[in-house]
Amino acid sequence: MIKPFQLEVPQSELHDLADRLTRTRWPEELPDAEFDYGFPLAEVRALADRWLDGYDWRRHEAELNEFPQFTTEIDGQRVHFLHVRSARADALPLVLIHGWPGSVLEFLDVIEPLSRDFHLVIPSIPGFGLSGPTTSRGWDVDRVARAFAELMGRLGYRRYGTQGGDWGAGIAKAMAVAAPENVVAVHVNYLPTPPVEGIELSEEDSQRLEKIKGMMRSRPGYQVLQGTRPQTISYALTDSPVGQLAWIAEKFTEWTDPASKIDVDRILTNVMLYWLTGTAGSSARLTRETGIRSDGCPAPLGVAVFAHDIVLSVRPLAELTYRVEHWSEFDRGGHFAAMEVPELLAGDIKAFFADRA
Repeated sequence: MIKPFQLEVPQSELHDLADRLTRTRWPEELPDAEFDYGFPLAEVRALADRWLDGYDWRRHEAELNEFPQFTTEIDGQRVHFLHVRSARADALPLVLIHGWPGSVLEFLDVIEPLSRDFHLVIPSIPGFGLSGPTTSRGWDVDRVARAFAELMGRLGYRRYGTQGGDWGAGIAKAMAVAAPENVVAVHVNYLPTPPVEGIELSEEDSQRLEKIKGMMRSRPGYQVLQGTRPQTISYALTDSPVGQLAWIAEKFTEWTDPASKIDVDRILTNVMLYWLTGTAGSSARLTRETGIRSDGCPAPLGVAVFAHDIVLSVRPLAELTYRVEHWSEFDRGGHFAAMEVPELLAGDIKAFFADRA
């Protein structure tokens, strides 16, 4: 059963948050630390001050509630999603899938331009935000993909595209594996391309590959913790709003194009969706359940590469695994392209799917 949903946070939870922020126990910091040891104290304090005094949750709650939202249960798990139908009855359905530490908020600025040409389904990954914590083991990328394919079937969509970045890219590809008869094509704005021996690359692609190798040699700290001890870190993140804030806001600072800063209140709203739902630990479990993987995709693939993303895809390596039919390179934008450069991402999605409706 699919049920309409409206976000209505009890005022008592907002009072509790304000009380916790007021009583934050701040750590010390070396005077010349900057980013050498992690997210700087001054930056976190400035965000926390804004969160406590000046940020209006009710305004952002109302903004989210302007879009049609629903929940359903699939495979024993609640799944929350936005469903925005195009005025064009014959529009191609398109699933937009967020990643970590994002949420459905990532796509708010692309809904209007994309809904002119697509029926949009924007789900919260099980274990993230408004889908709530997962309640059983095994919620990896493949299981999420099967759940989203089931969701599309329940909505009556038999032919559709998928799109995503970060975890959303992996899930978008996995949906083509789970439902090959239904997924007409996949568009991603994040595609790690592991090294392959014996492939001759241009100087630019070789530099990209060295960065990818560096990340593979030294797995980022957040990934190690979420991939091995998601329960342990969940105590700090679920109990301390500033802990949750720093854990997420650091990534929105480091992974974005300096020229396309994301609105601070949008970042705080994204943090709120983790804080209010207590999904710090369950969202981290996706890393533990899935691990590191490189998957194929039976559907045609479109790739958008944004210059300031964590890693930049190498096309000759991608073409060894995928049926790449579209490749775009942008000189601005980063890991959160839908929030940083929504006009570029929306335009590339439209171009890729133009002849597939």
